[in-house]
Amino acid sequence: MSGNGTNQFKNGLIGIFAIIVIGTIGFEIIEHDWTILESFYMTVITISTTGFKEVKPLSDIGRLFTSFLIIAGVLTIGYTVSKAAQVLIEKQLFRRKRMERKLEMLANHYIVCGCGRMGKQICEALKENKYSFVVVENNPVNVEYLINKGFYFVDGDATSDEALLKAGIERAKGLVSVVATDAENVFTTLSAKELNPNVFVVARAIDEGTESKLLKAGADRVVKPYELGGNRMLQLLIRPGVMDFIDGVARDKDIAINLEEIIVTKGSPLIGIKLMDSPIRKDLNIIIVAVYREEGSFIYNPQSSTEILENDNLIAIGETEALNKLTQLCHSKIK
Repeated sequence: MSGNGTNQFKNGLIGIFAIIVIGTIGFEIIEHDWTILESFYMTVITISTTGFKEVKPLSDIGRLFTSFLIIAGVLTIGYTVSKAAQVLIEKQLFRRKRMERKLEMLANHYIVCGCGRMGKQICEALKENKYSFVVVENNPVNVEYLINKGFYFVDGDATSDEALLKAGIERAKGLVSVVATDAENVFTTLSAKELNPNVFVVARAIDEGTESKLLKAGADRVVKPYELGGNRMLQLLIRPGVMDFIDGVARDKDIAINLEEIIVTKGSPLIGIKLMDSPIRKDLNIIIVAVYREEGSFIYNPQSSTEILENDNLIAIGETEALNKLTQLCHSKIK
């Protein structure tokens, strides 16, 4: 951001202060029976052009001085206000440009389309778990919320390709669509999948008949809030301890362990090794709860003889630090 506008704004403030000082001293000298307070008050109402009556009748020289004071005050205040507007615009442009540069550098991040009540909760959870994310939103109230929170965002329509491209859809790992209507969620899902067929999309369905449309549009998962909320309330009613444990693990609150899914990528030293021969359990003290195979098969509570394959999705539970080490192990190459 250019410092020229800021310096000019500061000069304008100095000019206003100087006019007030000159006006106060001038009225006290010209109108001999005026107090400092009366002179100050007269100066303020003069340069602000409020139109209040003079504190006392003015002499001819006083009227002439007041005329010059009005001209100087109006010009200086007008100049200062214009520079203040310039500084605000420069700050906004600078913030947008800086955000655009950072968005261009993001990769393997998440995109949140819509920042209503559910969108805000998703953003807070992503921030809490230290995931990189971008929000696509065009509601001025919600945009103000995003600015105050310091979240990366794109001010645009989530159904448009332009907004999704600005949010880095081509480099994104996942997208969640929680915009206002089912129709917008369908269009957002369709646009996202067209721009990046590999992005993992989770979409909200408000009406019962929308789920099939979202799946046809390419959504990998569809969430129906009322159904999900009802099931959660039931589980809290009959299994409160289990739900508290799951919430604690999922949100990483007050519990030293975490639940994570880790993909075994090409070149990992774990490929071709059985679980019992790997450092997962004996060194990292991590439990593999399940394994998703690339072809779609699911292995629950895999045996120690289960062989780790490329592109396996390991559902693991353990301490956060140990899970981070396992992630590095699953992604690293043999040297």
